[in-house]
Amino acid sequence: MPAPRPNLLADCSSCFGLCCVALPFARSSDFAVDKDAGEPCRNLQEDFRCGIHTKLRSSGFRGCTVYDCFGAGQQVSQHTFGGRSWREDTALAGRMFEVFPVVRALHELLWYLTEAVGLPAAEPVRARLQSALHATEALAGGSAEELAQLDVDRHRGHVNEVLLAASDLVRAQAKGKKRNYRGADLVGKRLTGIDLAGASFRGAYLVAADMRGSDLRFADMIGADLRDTDLSGADLRKSLFLTQFQINAAIGDTETKIPDALERPPHWD
Repeated sequence: MPAPRPNLLADCSSCFGLCCVALPFARSSDFAVDKDAGEPCRNLQEDFRCGIHTKLRSSGFRGCTVYDCFGAGQQVSQHTFGGRSWREDTALAGRMFEVFPVVRALHELLWYLTEAVGLPAAEPVRARLQSALHATEALAGGSAEELAQLDVDRHRGHVNEVLLAASDLVRAQAKGKKRNYRGADLVGKRLTGIDLAGASFRGAYLVAADMRGSDLRFADMIGADLRDTDLSGADLRKSLFLTQFQINAAIGDTETKIPDALERPPHWD
């Protein structure tokens, strides 16, 4: 897997704490309190840093350790709004919070497209992938007004067509029958001892599933819900379209193998 572009990695030091303000969350096992969209988290400090960053999990904010903005935070903060913060210019707040999730969605697509462009097996559709990549980059670099009016779901649908074509080409490298779990409800399922190489888990619900020791090479993981999925000892080195967000949400151990583009979550150790 090719190394990701630096602008697709979150840089909280260049962001105005947008994920801590723009997004809502509800009291649950992931968050200790309720918070409305546009309301600053009670742990957000004046310098836009988290006051409990080193103890988020023990403080009941596990959801924060899972979230990843794909670099949308610094893009919106430093580029879309030119370094003007919602605290300094309160008139910007509403529009800034509105476009942040739009840019995040575009950056997530850029993550997938960047990976797909570098896959040798995707050569037959590389021109289409590059076209989609450039178009998505242009949209992500648009003005706040343009981003607010963008139909991101429609664009995602167009991009998904070429990503699916690339997935089919890459998954064909796996030997044997390719299992199709696309959109499947696999919550809590035991999937150990099954040949999962080249399988499609696109949009599958794998919450708390048991995938210990599984061979997930060439498996398409785009949009798969991996919350509390046990990936101990699993081989995901060549899994397709895996994100840091998914890895952070899963359970792993020292034997879990992940793509070079991703970081091993601290809570796995």
